Amino acid sequence: MALHRLATLLCALVMLPSAALASDESILHAEEVAPGIHALIGPTGARTFDNHALNANYGVIDTADGTILIDSGASRSAAGVLERQAVALTGKPVRWVINTGAQDHRWLGNDHFRARGVEVIAMQRTVATQRAVAAEQLDALRPVLGERLAGTTPAYASQMLGDDHSTLELGGRRIEIHYFADAHFPGDMVVWLPAEGIAFAGDHVYVDRLLGVRPRSNPESWLAAFEGLKGLQPRIIVPGHGNVTDLATAEAQTGAYLAFLVEHVKVLAEEMAGVDAAVAALAAAPQFEHLANFAELHRLNINRAYLHFESAP
Repeated sequence: MALHRLATLLCALVMLPSAALASDESILHAEEVAPGIHALIGPTGARTFDNHALNANYGVIDTADGTILIDSGASRSAAGVLERQAVALTGKPVRWVINTGAQDHRWLGNDHFRARGVEVIAMQRTVATQRAVAAEQLDALRPVLGERLAGTTPAYASQMLGDDHSTLELGGRRIEIHYFADAHFPGDMVVWLPAEGIAFAGDHVYVDRLLGVRPRSNPESWLAAFEGLKGLQPRIIVPGHGNVTDLATAEAQTGAYLAFLVEHVKVLAEEMAGVDAAVAALAAAPQFEHLANFAELHRLNINRAYLHFESAP
């Protein structure tokens, strides 16, 4: 009997890594949006230890010469999760990583890929924001990820793009990189596949859940960035958060909400109504209440938008 229990225990210990791996790979739902082009859809809730802070969407693009991964995750550990899922989808190693922004889960996995010789691509303006926020992001992630943050070191693009609009030819795929204006973070940009009409919109677009205005967010420039994305007339949008969508849905759930903040909060700030009065006046927004996280974020968004407009020159 003792030998039987020992054998059972040993089998369980052997199975632990594969079980954990299976759990990790279930964090992101893969959806093929066009031949060889995949969205990895993350949870719309908060960053947690269990989800590796991968509460966002990512992209995987198959090319003749290897795999393009859009965004690298919030840690070395998360980058490994993304890499395994990308390789499973294409059967090819990751050759390129493109950062769409400076939020933690967009880029803190860069070091994992750079150590493996992968070319990491980002705009200079995006990297400038990454450098500015790296320390505070790591501090915020430590209590969430614990040991899963171990070994994570800020690393920046090996190819930095100086222009606001660049065209890349990667493995036979034409990839356009567009900066329209500062969005969720300064330096956010869009990955555009013109032949397929697909936009990997990064944090320009939130659907199914309410967007969050950060201390570094400028709702007015974010709205301008969204208008720039609209100008591409994408057929398919892979948003930064939420399900793969179309332009009409993105307009209703992101564009309209940003316009609401700009139209109503800015006026109250210019009138010096006071932040508490602005929150009280605008707390009811039934057209957006169906979005996840509305109760947690809407009042805070008004508060931060008001403070931004109040401090604007």
